[in-house]
Amino acid sequence: MCACITGRPSEDARALVGVPDLTVVGEHGLELHPEAVAWSGRVAAFADGAGWPAERKPLSLAFHYRGVEDEAAARSTLERVAAHALDEGFRTRWGRKVLEVLPPLDASKGTAVRRLLAEHDLRRALYAGDDTTDLDGFRALDGLDLSVRIAVASAEGPAELRDAADLVVAGPQELRVILRRL
Repeated sequence: MCACITGRPSEDARALVGVPDLTVVGEHGLELHPEAVAWSGRVAAFADGAGWPAERKPLSLAFHYRGVEDEAAARSTLERVAAHALDEGFRTRWGRKVLEVLPPLDASKGTAVRRLLAEHDLRRALYAGDDTTDLDGFRALDGLDLSVRIAVASAEGPAELRDAADLVVAGPQELRVILRRL
């Protein structure tokens, strides 16, 4: 059995699913890309001059605006950050109340899932997610002998994710119950 987490890894990720040999891919597959580390210095330098507080990850940045007083103004500011990132050669991706700035590499939750499935010669998989970037993970399961796509619903979650899912759960706690039953 192989298990993979392709989102923000947590300290208790292994305990969450009870799988000791869990592979955690926490930056949308970037850590699996051979050229990603070469971008780490540029990523850090961009964060320093962005003009908005960044969640600094080893290979990418996240600019959150959840809970700010004026979300429209924050989004406008982050649209300028996104334009600057594109000018500097980065990729950008919008998620739930977040702008992500990433190296211009072919890396996503989908590429990570496809790679891990191939490395372990797997033809069956379950994928759970709660954001637009998880649609890439869902699509990575196409063509398998058996696949289960679980959308973790929230008020901010994209409708497309629920539409593409085989099962929708009300939140992380309900997902935890399902995973423990497996």
